[in-house]
Amino acid sequence: MKKNHRAMGFLLAVAAVLLLTQACAKGPAMTVNRDTVAPGGSVTRGGKELALLGTPLAVGSPLPAVDLVDAMSKEDVDLSTVRGQVLLVSLVPSLDTRVCEEQTHYLGEEGDRLPPTVRRITISRDTPFAQERFAREAKLTDLTYLSDYKEGAFGMATGLLVDNLRLLARGILLVDKKGVVRYLQIVPALGELPDMETAFARARLLDAEPD
Repeated sequence: MKKNHRAMGFLLAVAAVLLLTQACAKGPAMTVNRDTVAPGGSVTRGGKELALLGTPLAVGSPLPAVDLVDAMSKEDVDLSTVRGQVLLVSLVPSLDTRVCEEQTHYLGEEGDRLPPTVRRITISRDTPFAQERFAREAKLTDLTYLSDYKEGAFGMATGLLVDNLRLLARGILLVDKKGVVRYLQIVPALGELPDMETAFARARLLDAEPD
């Protein structure tokens, strides 16, 4: 009987440790920010205000012509030339941070509910090699990863390059089938997530529009 009690106690202790480990690994829930700031304005990091450099992008304007590097092929890609597809572009400062990782997982996993004709893209200033490593380790290779690592040209062409950090602001933009920006959310605080569900809903509406 004592052996049974000891065995049961050991199993309960192991279960408690496993539950605690899982809870710690998950970490605190992240804040979803539904507000937005204008490109060329400013964002905050740790309460400090940081200017957004470059030419401000505006809803209703075409996506600027900028060469980005595809993480898988290592070839240049200019999104302004894409037609016939809705582009859902997720902007993150760096995939090596917890918030950016969460944002990209959401795009990859929850974004599977979107029509396959909506092209899901992540842009950051990480090198294409770092992006490829992340995609394979996270098992999120169905996304397109584009790198602005060379000179931050995409950030400057959209007014979304964060001063001092020289990283991209966090946000979501939607481009319609004609190459026009139709939706834009730039998160005011770099440490908070964008409203992905609203972006998904808008992407569905754009995808339903005739070519």
